[in-house]
Amino acid sequence: MKLVTLTQETKKDLLNHLLKRSPNNYGAFEERVQAIIQEVRAKGDEALFAYTKQFDKVELTAETIRVTPEEIEEAYREVEPSLLDVIRKSLVNIRSYHEKQKKYSWFDTTENGTILGQKVTPLGTVGVYVPGGKAVYPSSVLMNVVPAKVAGVGRIVMTTPPGRDGKIPASTLVAAHEAGTDEIYKVGGAQAIAALAYGTESIPKADKITGPGNIYVALAKRAVYGHVSIDSVAGPSEILVLADETATPRYVAADLLSQAEHDEMASAILVTTSKTLAEEVLKEIDGFLKELSRAEIIQKSLDQYGFILLADNMANAIDAVNAIASEHLEIVTANPFEVMTKVRNAGAIFIGEYSSEPLGDYFAGPNHVLPTNGTAKFFSALSVDDFIKKSSIVYYSREALEPIHEDIIAFAEAEKLTAHANSIRVRFERR
Repeated sequence: MKLVTLTQETKKDLLNHLLKRSPNNYGAFEERVQAIIQEVRAKGDEALFAYTKQFDKVELTAETIRVTPEEIEEAYREVEPSLLDVIRKSLVNIRSYHEKQKKYSWFDTTENGTILGQKVTPLGTVGVYVPGGKAVYPSSVLMNVVPAKVAGVGRIVMTTPPGRDGKIPASTLVAAHEAGTDEIYKVGGAQAIAALAYGTESIPKADKITGPGNIYVALAKRAVYGHVSIDSVAGPSEILVLADETATPRYVAADLLSQAEHDEMASAILVTTSKTLAEEVLKEIDGFLKELSRAEIIQKSLDQYGFILLADNMANAIDAVNAIASEHLEIVTANPFEVMTKVRNAGAIFIGEYSSEPLGDYFAGPNHVLPTNGTAKFFSALSVDDFIKKSSIVYYSREALEPIHEDIIAFAEAEKLTAHANSIRVRFERR
């Protein structure tokens, strides 16, 4: 990790450096992704089977692309009962949290004969993408499926890449079944996103696609946006810890590494007012790197995107936090709740030294699908709102429209939209 004194110049340099991780800078892959999307759009299952054979070394057919009930039963036999118990406990917390986000239709009436309101309707079909590769992600299954289920989505379709044995990890299948996924398909990468966007003979077209993935998945989601809705174009994972001299260095170091282990492009940043803490954290990191199984990935992440920013006061530290707008923010200070009120930009905020980021990844309840690469300035965590749509309701009686109809006509004519004006005028013309 690089220890840097926080100034306006170093903050600007850091922000520019972090933006290199944005999917908007993955231009070298765009042509390949577009080719995959067009092939799947044109050839459907045939292209899916070919790309799965090419990338995953698995032979698929129309009979084997979808996970069967027997495969799910087998997964339950393979998963340790203790892990199943944890999945179910986590599921309860996630469902309970998201049920508090539910929106309902509403209508407002007046005595003069108007009804205004909003009709809330769940999406019909949602596609959930669950990554494979470097790790297994049953937690991502829960975080994507549960809010869709709470929202009332009619059909939840999941895609995830198969292993070389043609199977989906048992814990992923169990999590999907426990959460209420309707269909699971053994397809990954840009080809899976294309299938969900346009539909194939086997995979239904979705109204929205959610879930994280690699560079190809991120670019594919961006490319199909407009044909379907998406949650976001997610970049690599990131954590920012805001700490003062009261923080425990060992805890801070452990939390920074918890995100650095995701991949080489993950970002881990400490912003602190204490030079002593900064130096102690660096020592603790060196110790952990000798013990952790993914030390090579962590080291590459820290070398490229690991920073300790030393601020001269808490106000400047908070200013840097808001400028970076991290996916995960931990506040470990003497008065963390007071500091929290001054934070404007963060995907998820963890308060106090016992609220480490993995608590949110797995168990607490709030969603772990979060905005990255500074997009927390204008995007939010995945929620029930992502799986509904809202329709405005307007009703006016003749008695309600008559006193205001001349106002509407005048407004329309001011915009030179005479047909708009006429649509109102004809209702009150005398013949």
